[in-house]
Amino acid sequence: MALSLRRGPKKPSKFEQASDGSMTLIEHVRELRNRLFVASIGVVVGLIIGFVISQWVFGILKAPYCNLPTSVDSTGSCEFITLAVTDQLMLRLKIALWVGLIIGAPVWLYQLWAFVAPGLHRHERKWAYVFVALATPLFLAGATLAYFVIGHSLAFIMEAGVIGEPTKLEVTSYVGFVMNMLLLFGGAFEFPLLLLMLNFTGVVSARRLLSWWRAVVFLSFAFAAIATPDPGPFGMTLLAACITLLYFIAVGVAFLNDKRKGRGKELYEGLDDDAISELPEERVPVGASDPIESPTSIESPAPVEKPAPLERRFDDMT
Repeated sequence: MALSLRRGPKKPSKFEQASDGSMTLIEHVRELRNRLFVASIGVVVGLIIGFVISQWVFGILKAPYCNLPTSVDSTGSCEFITLAVTDQLMLRLKIALWVGLIIGAPVWLYQLWAFVAPGLHRHERKWAYVFVALATPLFLAGATLAYFVIGHSLAFIMEAGVIGEPTKLEVTSYVGFVMNMLLLFGGAFEFPLLLLMLNFTGVVSARRLLSWWRAVVFLSFAFAAIATPDPGPFGMTLLAACITLLYFIAVGVAFLNDKRKGRGKELYEGLDDDAISELPEERVPVGASDPIESPTSIESPAPVEKPAPLERRFDDMT
């Protein structure tokens, strides 16, 4: 008997099954469970690596404070204060968790994307790749800016204080302050992506985005005044200037996108809302109407039968 080497039909992948809607609810739940398990493994591996390098990371985080002359004591060392017995261990675990989320980001972000992507169209997936590729360097740029602003802010705060001698900060509050600043500045640099997302989806045009420039500049300085820790003008002006610059760059990209899609050339573009529309006058000659047929007679209605007496309408049972 001859053996056939022909393979059977190729089984569709999980992505294809989720895209065409052939995957059942139980299969979706099972896929979510598997992807969450793989994502948790990536975070745990990153957590272990973060615990190993947590001392090196802490050295980077404490550098803005230890570089200040007021943070060095008479022995030339930079020290912090701990208020609880477990502060140092909890701080190391917290730093390890942050580092683990960053190191494991390619794993858990891919698992999240693989679960969501089948529900998107092809052009939506393409733009999602572009936005994710832009979001990462923008966040890193914001975090880098925050790292330098922290040093100037701490110098201003220490010099404007009333102690007038080397100071020691509580270590957990200081690290939390630094991490919050990094996240706040990094998140602020994602603002242009939100504007581009609104423009690329057709919600607002580039001309409308440009008309908001006064409000954006004002809100940028107001946000920078709240986000920066010191009342000095350096950090506030630097953050507001960066947000404003990114806003105008996003508006320029939005103009290029509108030009590519042909926006702004609509029929009523540029017309005043209160202007009266001009209706063209069309004169159509009126000819002779069709002859009207003579009316036809309507048959008279049939006579209504006389109702039967009451005793004849019901039988013995009713």
